[in-house]
Amino acid sequence: MAYTIIADDCTACAACELECPNGAISAKKSIYIIDASKCTECQGKHKSPQCAAVCPTGACVPA
Repeated sequence: MAYTIIADDCTACAACELECPNGAISAKKSIYIIDASKCTECQGKHKSPQCAAVCPTGACVPA
């Protein structure tokens, strides 16, 4: 499974993009998106998804 970003809650702060070890997060217009084909939920690198851990609005959620 991959994480996703709730567009209405995303403030485009870029915190998630900087923390993603797989480069799965990128900017698209004024929000960020997660490429599901690259997202591993940080398995093997961290104990929990880092995007969700650093998101100040809670916009990064399981898909």
